[in-house]
Amino acid sequence: MWDRRFTLYFTARAVSLLGDAMMPVAAGMFVLLVLFGGVLADRFGARRMMVCADLVRVLTQGILAAAFFAGTPPFWLLVTMAALAGAAVAMFLPGANGMVPLVAREPQRANATLKVADALAHLLGPALAGLLITLTSAGTVYAIDAGTFLLSGLCLTLIRLTPTKPTVDATAAEPADAPAPTAADADSRARPTGSLRRDLRQGWYAFRARTWMWAVILIWMGYGVLVFGPLVPLGSALIGARLGPDAYGLAVSCLGAGTVLGGLLALPLRPARPLAAGTVAMALYTALPLCIALDAGLPVLLAGHVLGGGAMAFWSVMWATSVQTHTPPALLNRVTAYELAGSVSGIALGQILAGPATALASPGRLLLVSAGACLAGSAALCAIPAIRTLRRAAGPEQRV
Repeated sequence: MWDRRFTLYFTARAVSLLGDAMMPVAAGMFVLLVLFGGVLADRFGARRMMVCADLVRVLTQGILAAAFFAGTPPFWLLVTMAALAGAAVAMFLPGANGMVPLVAREPQRANATLKVADALAHLLGPALAGLLITLTSAGTVYAIDAGTFLLSGLCLTLIRLTPTKPTVDATAAEPADAPAPTAADADSRARPTGSLRRDLRQGWYAFRARTWMWAVILIWMGYGVLVFGPLVPLGSALIGARLGPDAYGLAVSCLGAGTVLGGLLALPLRPARPLAAGTVAMALYTALPLCIALDAGLPVLLAGHVLGGGAMAFWSVMWATSVQTHTPPALLNRVTAYELAGSVSGIALGQILAGPATALASPGRLLLVSAGACLAGSAALCAIPAIRTLRRAAGPEQRV
């Protein structure tokens, strides 16, 4: 797997993930623009869009670094640069998923390796940013952050990809009362060559034609609202109030360690039905909100975070590999954009509702609801035949 292409891609993603973890961006601009990012990645090439997005983030973080070195930057500059950075992420991430089958002969191993890098970046990034701010200044952090995106763009530029044969495109618009297309119908209109609206429609047809895909995202939006969104604000408040802020920091570290272990576990395992295996893992994620809600002691609390991190990482690898190997290359970036938009919007909504929800019930009770929703979501994933029976593709040539 570690040939020149994947080594360069892994380096690019690792440093980019570290940059994202050091200075995360708000989700609002990402959700608004990610669908267009998928269209542009399919039209102009994933690598080209990723390099352009990296250059935009070099610019935004560089401007903020200079502003902090000069003094205290005005609020409007912070907001503007954050919005531009969020737009750049929306242009970057659809192609990041679509690039994996182009640079790795074994997508699952590549996804597992990238998940480990993601976990390590989220463990080290905030700590590194905090240490640099303490020892130097915010300007230094932004300058280093800009450097990570510059290195990412350079590595991506050095990757040499084998050209792929374009898929036939149908230019006729679909009538409003047209029946829902099958996967084959959707895939016959793959390469984006017409209007932006038609390109978005093609991606939507391909997304909704795959029952296993839209059903997972629909359930995942429920996870986002009821589980992932409220977990951080409510969990940090409960653990911090009961055991202190150091305990919450230790719990977050254990979550990251579990994510690393889950990624490593996904390296050798090749389940015949990857989403079914991932569903079993997601049932184990219930332990995380449950141990917080029940005021578990520190050892049990940390074990629950390790288990939750491992479960999430294993599911993520199974899901990413399924999307990459069961979607035609010419549609992959647009399909990825739709699944990203659904997933992130659910989490953002859950974070927004977490505060008002505490007026109706205590944080502990709300996290009990989260635990129940996690189990219910796993049962729903298992109950849908299209998800449960989806089989592993042996290689890129078997994409359907």
